[in-house]
Amino acid sequence: MAGVSLDAVWKAGAALPGVVRSTAYGSPALKVGGQLMACVPTNKSAEPGSLMVRVDRNERKAMLAEAPELYYVTEHYLDYDAVLVRLERLKTELLHDLLAMAHRFVTRKGQGGAKSERR
Repeated sequence: MAGVSLDAVWKAGAALPGVVRSTAYGSPALKVGGQLMACVPTNKSAEPGSLMVRVDRNERKAMLAEAPELYYVTEHYLDYDAVLVRLERLKTELLHDLLAMAHRFVTRKGQGGAKSERR
């Protein structure tokens, strides 16, 4: 399986309303309205070739159950509204849906509709 490249992630993210390429903790990232949406994870617990994507923890639970070969979380990320994605296993069609989900989550969060990033 070929997966998707980071360039594909940046391109797909840029197609969403208000999304800009930025950095988070010195790592390449996508942000919307100044809020982190997705980034290359900086914590050493993340596997190389991963992407951290902001999602609701309840959605994350379902994603982990449905596709544990694609999605995972390490202890470091348990308290964050985020899931880690193995890019080598991600299909292009799913990339767009995943980033759209993150976009909805982050923009809803900005309007006070979602929980804070950390508990």
